[in-house]
Amino acid sequence: LFLTVNIIDRFLARENVVRKKLQLAGVTAMLLACKYEEVSVPVVEDLILICDRAYTRADILEMERRIVNTLNFNMSVPTPYCFMRRFLKAAQSEKKLELLSFFMIELSLVEYEMLQ
Repeated sequence: LFLTVNIIDRFLARENVVRKKLQLAGVTAMLLACKYEEVSVPVVEDLILICDRAYTRADILEMERRIVNTLNFNMSVPTPYCFMRRFLKAAQSEKKLELLSFFMIELSLVEYEMLQ
């Protein structure tokens, strides 16, 4: 989730995307994040179904190429999740604090005020 949001943010900061293609950029960013972090990667055809067949396989693969080239193949970035996981491990925190911490960083993805 956090890598997906980071990829979308960095891509949209450098490229203009028409409104009609924003969903395509989001789904493709999710595909790239899954390829980088997950063991099992979603099949492109599943992503086409998620988009209700609004895009083709070629559209997704072209957007993937565009995103990767725009980001200069730089997919390895520190995310709040990785930082929080390491910090909580070093602090030997309790489960309750871990749950609250992860809730707060997830909230920062959707609430601008939480970034402070």
